[in-house]
Amino acid sequence: MRQIELAIDVSDAVGLGMPARIAATVVLPEPEALPDQAVVCVALPSSSYARGYYTCDLPGAGSGAQAAFHVERGWIVAALDWLGCDDASGLDPEDLGYAALTAAAHAAQAEILLRLENGVLAPGYPPVGRPCVIGIGQSLGGGLLIYQQARHGSFDGIGVLGFSAIRSHPATPPGGEPVVVAWYPRDAGLEECREPLNAAALSGSQSAQEQAAWEAVAWGFHYDDVPAEVVEQDLAHYEGIARGIDPDAPLPPWYARRTPQRAARSSLTPGVVASEAASVTVPVLAAMGVRDLVPDPRSEPRAFASARSVDLFVCPRMGHMHNMAGTRALLWERIHLFGEWCAALKTQG
Repeated sequence: MRQIELAIDVSDAVGLGMPARIAATVVLPEPEALPDQAVVCVALPSSSYARGYYTCDLPGAGSGAQAAFHVERGWIVAALDWLGCDDASGLDPEDLGYAALTAAAHAAQAEILLRLENGVLAPGYPPVGRPCVIGIGQSLGGGLLIYQQARHGSFDGIGVLGFSAIRSHPATPPGGEPVVVAWYPRDAGLEECREPLNAAALSGSQSAQEQAAWEAVAWGFHYDDVPAEVVEQDLAHYEGIARGIDPDAPLPPWYARRTPQRAARSSLTPGVVASEAASVTVPVLAAMGVRDLVPDPRSEPRAFASARSVDLFVCPRMGHMHNMAGTRALLWERIHLFGEWCAALKTQG
């Protein structure tokens, strides 16, 4: 297993008039482990997570890194950061909506695939041509994945993880008060956020709503077997991003320092990528934890009206942060089976 760190120039793809780069980690199996139909899995993180979400052994009830799981079984995994979500780029996430973020991700992916095809990604690594390329995206990453596939046709199959193409919404503990979240138009800038689309529903006590929302986040993001200190660290990171993380403060490699706010603001708005989801034609895996942001899992296939096939998987004993769950490997196995199906489909034309 080899791990390659890249900084890929995507300036031309996003056209912001300034340099733009995406950080990526590519994990390679040994050449003899590559199957006849190679599979490249492009992994897109949630809004407040970085590529380390896929490449690191995260704390929690389970163990192991997702990239290692797939690579040990012959896949190539390319995990990307979102453009502008580090402190070094100089880009303002407020300038980066769905179009810019996905154009950058598509350009970075294309460069990685080109280097693989030409045998120049890693010294001595053989060329890998015409792989089956699947994309997986968690939370907001799932929404952006849908958008990218609809607009760029990047993948031979997509795995939408912990995101609803109909309506993402925080899970509520049994007997708890329903959480009301703000809805904003897609790519809404700060000037458009003085009043959310559902302002009337938010007219109650703001402090009570915020407290209920944080309780729901803790319950819905992590199952009961995740240690309390891990849950506390995770929630502290969300709060830290809201306040602005100290650029000199140490941070685990699976966390992002900044959130793509312009895109993230609308991630809980119903139907935010409904038209894009309906236009996806490649196979889709809709997968989520039993506690997640997907209120009605069995309705998800209807969102992908044009897809060649739609698979649904609800992982037991798992909250929204899948790769901290005790059952993380069960989800990875389901994703791997989906990717192998996509590869078989591509082989047969």
